[in-house]
Amino acid sequence: MYERKILPNLNCGLDLIGEVLYGKWKIRLLWFIHQGHQRPSELQRKIPDATRRVLNMQLKELEDHELIQKKIYAVVPPKVEYSLTEFGKTLVPVIAMLGTWGDENEARLRELILRRLDGSPAA
Repeated sequence: MYERKILPNLNCGLDLIGEVLYGKWKIRLLWFIHQGHQRPSELQRKIPDATRRVLNMQLKELEDHELIQKKIYAVVPPKVEYSLTEFGKTLVPVIAMLGTWGDENEARLRELILRRLDGSPAA
């Protein structure tokens, strides 16, 4: 298992939220779980670019931070479902607001990201 060599900086709320939500798929995982996609296979279908291993790691981190909870059913084959905790539900309005900001600035953000990927100089 990966062990951190440098302790995270936890001096303010932005540091704390960055530590909890840092990860390419965590915000999307929270949003999809909020929307009702609870099974790992459903989440994998919603985020096909992510490997199962990475999704499992990020789900575990979200669980460790008490944003989601995992329920394992005693059936064959095993069944697992994720749901938001009450603490995790408090993030839904924040994620919604970030999504709205992204939608409102979609064209500009897409242009800036593509320009950076192309290596073009800033205008």
